[in-house]
Amino acid sequence: MIDDVGYAKLNLALHVRRRRPDGYHDLETLFAFCEAGDGLSAEPADTLGLTIEGPFGAGLSAGPDNLVLRAAAALRAAAGIDAGAAIRLDKRLPVAAGIGGGSADAAAALRVLARLWTLAPDAADLRALAAGLGADVPACLESRSCRGEARGDALVPVADEALRGTPVLLVNPRVPTLTGPVFRAWDGVDRGPLATGDALLAIARAGRNDLEAPAIRLEPVIATAVAALAACAGVVLARMSGSGATCFALFESSAARDAAAATIAADHPGWWQLATRLR
Repeated sequence: MIDDVGYAKLNLALHVRRRRPDGYHDLETLFAFCEAGDGLSAEPADTLGLTIEGPFGAGLSAGPDNLVLRAAAALRAAAGIDAGAAIRLDKRLPVAAGIGGGSADAAAALRVLARLWTLAPDAADLRALAAGLGADVPACLESRSCRGEARGDALVPVADEALRGTPVLLVNPRVPTLTGPVFRAWDGVDRGPLATGDALLAIARAGRNDLEAPAIRLEPVIATAVAALAACAGVVLARMSGSGATCFALFESSAARDAAAATIAADHPGWWQLATRLR
């Protein structure tokens, strides 16, 4: 059996620049990834199959429309093989939450199956396959801090390793936010570019998430979550990720993060949260 993780994705900053003729939006974003996420494993089988379990697995389709199986089928076709795999997804992250979710799981499936099927490096272009599966999948395939442009799928490597190991707390008030409605609620105003350079934290702190305001209009509790994180001691940056509703805070220390987690759990016992670190 081969195991991997669909690492939780964070947008440390997300600038929406314009709507493109193809219906997507031009974005400038800073991606970062957590050490924790969904679990994914695979073992040899005669056919392709998917089993979903975990706290957020209920109600998810395990059929061919699932992005994990779409990734598996795309990889098999690109490599020209007919091998099967029994894939198990342990869904630990909330769905429609702005932290990668299905994109991270699809990326993990590409990595796992390339190893399970012992594919040669030139047997299939994993990056091209990832781009065909969704705008966030290429970044999730790398699962390292980077800058995303175009639809978010044109990745620019960054040299700054200072964020690695940074304590982070994710909270979600358990309201799903679908990407389409949030983008449609964006006011269309280009508020300027994301700064360039390798000092990721400085760039993120000077930046913004242009989807935060429209997401809050749809789900006002997101503002409560951001404010709860920002009010905690030792916070370096507090913001919503992606199109929400998950919000995050980076902390000066693990002790500060853990104290914040305890406070928020006491004040908002119904919220989901995850205390982890950046990869």
